Amino acid sequence: MGALLAGCSAAPDMEQQIDELYSKMSQEERIAQLKSMYMDDLFDEQGKLDTAKCRELIPNGIGHFSQFCLQQPRDPNELRDHAAAIQDWLMHHTPNGIPALFHEEVLSGINTVGSTIYPQQIGQAGSFNPELAELKTRQTSTQLRKMGGILALSPMVDVCRTPSFNRLEESYGEDGYLSAVMGTAFVRGLQQGDMKQGVGACSKHYLGYGGGGDAEEKELMEEILLPHETMIHLTGSVAVMPGYHDVHGTRCVANSEILQDILRDYVGFDGMVVSDYTAIDQIPNIDSTVEKAAAAINAGNDVDFPFGANYQYLQEAIDKGLVKPEVLERAVKDVLRIKFRAGLFDKENAYLYAKEDIKLDTPEERQTAYDIATQSVVLLENNGVLPLKDIKKVLLTGPNANTIWAMCGDYTYPAMSYFWKMKDYTSEDPHIVKLLEGMTSRKPEGVDVMYTRGCDWTEEIETKYGELGDARAWEYNLLHRKVDAGEKADKTEALKMAQQADVIIAAMGENVMLCGENRDRQGLRLPGKQEQFVEELVKTGKPVVLVMFGGRAQVVSGLAEKCAAVIQAWYPGEEGGNAVADILYGKVSPSAKLSVSYPNTEIYEPICYNRSTEKDPRVQWPFGYGLSYTTFDYKNLKIAEGTSTADESISLEFEVTNTGKLTGDEVAQIYLSPTADNQQIRPIQLQGFARVSLQPGETKLVKVKLWTEQFGYYSHQEQRQWNIQPGTFIVKVGASSTDIRLQEQVTLKGEPVVKPIRAHYLSLLEQ
Repeated sequence: MGALLAGCSAAPDMEQQIDELYSKMSQEERIAQLKSMYMDDLFDEQGKLDTAKCRELIPNGIGHFSQFCLQQPRDPNELRDHAAAIQDWLMHHTPNGIPALFHEEVLSGINTVGSTIYPQQIGQAGSFNPELAELKTRQTSTQLRKMGGILALSPMVDVCRTPSFNRLEESYGEDGYLSAVMGTAFVRGLQQGDMKQGVGACSKHYLGYGGGGDAEEKELMEEILLPHETMIHLTGSVAVMPGYHDVHGTRCVANSEILQDILRDYVGFDGMVVSDYTAIDQIPNIDSTVEKAAAAINAGNDVDFPFGANYQYLQEAIDKGLVKPEVLERAVKDVLRIKFRAGLFDKENAYLYAKEDIKLDTPEERQTAYDIATQSVVLLENNGVLPLKDIKKVLLTGPNANTIWAMCGDYTYPAMSYFWKMKDYTSEDPHIVKLLEGMTSRKPEGVDVMYTRGCDWTEEIETKYGELGDARAWEYNLLHRKVDAGEKADKTEALKMAQQADVIIAAMGENVMLCGENRDRQGLRLPGKQEQFVEELVKTGKPVVLVMFGGRAQVVSGLAEKCAAVIQAWYPGEEGGNAVADILYGKVSPSAKLSVSYPNTEIYEPICYNRSTEKDPRVQWPFGYGLSYTTFDYKNLKIAEGTSTADESISLEFEVTNTGKLTGDEVAQIYLSPTADNQQIRPIQLQGFARVSLQPGETKLVKVKLWTEQFGYYSHQEQRQWNIQPGTFIVKVGASSTDIRLQEQVTLKGEPVVKPIRAHYLSLLEQ
């Protein structure tokens, strides 16, 4: 036995190589490519590869290794060495020497101890900064590839429109266009344009897991599908993960309509479809494991994660005639195609892992984490108290004032370790800056920062048990606990200290057990007695700045109006304490905008700004909204005339001026609206934006190219198609979806244009 392809050079015809390899493989080898396992199952207690276990468990190879960085807290060089040992064994001791795909989560950094913890996606979306999003994942994939990682089960691009959704924090919010821009940037940085250098991306949870899976076809195809479609078409995203939910009554992982008809036939995806963990076993109304495996692979799902529990019976399904040979061939070749693209069969296997010493959380990575964090924090209200000036004493209080759980969202290593493995996170690798540390170390001269916790997150366990999502979370003990802060919460002490303060910073919100996968709680107002505590702080007569951390909007109507300022900081990552402190002290002007409609009442159904141009009475702060410490003026919107439906694009320009006294960034947003009901587009829809940095008094000209296809719409008569109709539209430029500063009509002339699918999606900023 030996590596038949491990030493060959990449041939011009990759598909021919795949065909040749497939023909050489035994049936056992083929099925093994569709299964995964945990790396630690192959090592002994001393951390050495157990070759006897390898011969027993993977004699015919293995397609994948699941979450290889998360299993134990390991040095990155040790992780690299483990991956290298397995790959070496696979290449030299299995029939065709096929290396495996090692995968990990990289939502906000690599899911391993020591790795940089970047802000959670819901906050990063508010930065409206795809360049930073791309830089973040370029740093992430460079490090993961050194450790032997080839594939990432990220990003999550569910268009999330239900404010209560427990995984909203992982998403880019409620808008399909913004999710597409940020998701595409994520993949561009992750894959680095060449999977031999970068890491393969997997868009999830396809299709509509965060809401929208039951939408009408037009919305599903125009908005919910959009992030997946752009990532595939514009950046060559290599994998797709179906969600745990149903679309049109069929579970996604076994749904040929979305996996075959839409994904492969319409979008043209030629990559790999992988199940979410335990999703195949959760297919309803099928009792037999063999039949579940057949249902998934027949529908278009290639790989069974996390350990092939159902696909280990694929041969039985084939023997019974439940799965045809060509279906197995498709699935195996989809896996092999990713391995060829990743360079795993190239000469000397130079792309498997790095040889040099690996150091995580470099100064450059920490700087990126800080930059994203400062651009993720949204200033919602401010009566002039911020930035903090001419003050002597600040009281910092609240459950999120001195804890890493204000900074770390789900799918960070601390959160995954705490939730899934029930281990307290005490590591200083990397150092996570708490708000107290940031406010103390960054304070201006002469300022005294006082601190007392004041209240706990919650007095009772609020996490609701539910058999939803990953079945590994269906454990009572896993869910039935609350975080111990490790310090007392003395309200009396806090109220006494408040009397001495010039201003009070109240750090409130959620934590790792109150938001995240399979973690719902009783409501959306501030947890526990936090609201009552803030009310008592307000009654002291001192100005209160409410700073909320968490993964979704916290309903604070009735309370926000009593506070001097309100900030939504989300989960801002390892540099979050420094970033929030710098915004409070005015070293950085806030610039983030909301990527969700922020409700003023508890809502458990989808809402979205694009439903109407009328104000939604349930929304306290609209999509695209966010305050600054300076002010901006918009003027001189000009749109090129004489555009035809046959033209590729239309150009527009406008000016933005900083009319205040401080340096700041403005996110100028471009929306499109119809002039007639029959134009088949939303009442208002984001179609572009520009992040503009301005000194006081400075004016910049913003030039944007909109594609005529952005004026179009999806329809499905005899076939699926994209339509561009002549007509008059309104281009709007504003500071939020409800704060429109400029607008002009634009007329597309000519004949109707019909295309099978779009070629262009995202507007371009022109120099």
